[in-house]
Amino acid sequence: MLFISLFIGAAGTLAQQLSERSAISIITFSPGTEELYEGFGHSAIRVYDPVNQVDWAYNYGTFDFNQPHFYLNFTRGHLLYRLAVEDFRRMRQVYAYFNRTITEQVLNLTQTQKQAVFDFLQNNALPQNAQYNYDYFYDNCATRIGDVFVESLGVDFAYDTTYVSEPNLSIRTLTDRYTSKQFPWGKLGIDLCLGIPMDHRLKNLQYMFLPDYVYLAFKHAHIWHNETWVKAVQNERVLFKAKDVTVQKTWLTPMVTFWGLAVLVVLVSIWAYRSGRRIRWFDRFLFIFIGLLGTLLFLLWVATDHKAAHDNLNLLWALPTHFIVGLMLFRKQLPRWVNWYFLLAGILGIILILIWPLVPQALNTALIPVVLILCTRCFSIIFSA
Repeated sequence: MLFISLFIGAAGTLAQQLSERSAISIITFSPGTEELYEGFGHSAIRVYDPVNQVDWAYNYGTFDFNQPHFYLNFTRGHLLYRLAVEDFRRMRQVYAYFNRTITEQVLNLTQTQKQAVFDFLQNNALPQNAQYNYDYFYDNCATRIGDVFVESLGVDFAYDTTYVSEPNLSIRTLTDRYTSKQFPWGKLGIDLCLGIPMDHRLKNLQYMFLPDYVYLAFKHAHIWHNETWVKAVQNERVLFKAKDVTVQKTWLTPMVTFWGLAVLVVLVSIWAYRSGRRIRWFDRFLFIFIGLLGTLLFLLWVATDHKAAHDNLNLLWALPTHFIVGLMLFRKQLPRWVNWYFLLAGILGIILILIWPLVPQALNTALIPVVLILCTRCFSIIFSA
């Protein structure tokens, strides 16, 4: 989605004083249903001042495709996002067009506190300050919203750390709630590429990497106001209510696809064994593909700054060495060590399936049939040698 970004110069804006009629709000946009990146929702800060003709949204979720080495940096995990100042009316129109509910929480701030937040945002939006190193779960466009008020108001602002009704959940558990039904293939990609850090238990305030929890955190937060603590949210209103629509859910989920493929591979393997045939073309493709996948997962772990991709136990079945044995399958006569390799890989796969629920990383269950396919072909190659 394209927004009108308003990068405001330092001279006039930092000196601008908000009027008594001004208001600062937390804006929460509901999750979208079209693309995975929309599926977690979005947050922004609105500054409204009719006297000064200000109606701006401060959006920490923008990036520039034209920045130097963008694709290389993205691959390596050097994600440079920036704070953009946007026309809120335009932003509202865009999200309404895409049928996303827009909720506004007007904050109960004194005039001094409003000015402090506004000055902080304006300074943060300057070109030399606007960029930051994005992290999907610990420093993103939602967490930055909460940080603004802690840093600009200091001891005058306090979160209620007990606001979470289900404490000690992991990042994976929380993200699954946004992806498992609507984006099953997206969930598979997340579970495939991201490792054990996704399963670490979060502190309550760390839930704020999701916009819905930014909304909840502010709903339970307090502000020091006229010598007493008051609720941070003065009033709440829905600026746009999404229309109820029937979302088409795909029946071709990873679970259905991979189990269907597994049944087919097992049946073909039985037929090939009984008829004395080989299906080397499939084995070559299978092991080369899985080997390349394992290499990618390994590189994401050791060669990038994607912290959540570390310690990925999918490498127990997506062995990078499968690529080498896949190439060996082009030979008419296999070396003896290749058969030993397939035996060990097959045994490892069976053990992994048996202990699947006990592995410290929550492996996607749709991958069980993939491991079963690998085991089936490992033993088939041995018996057909």
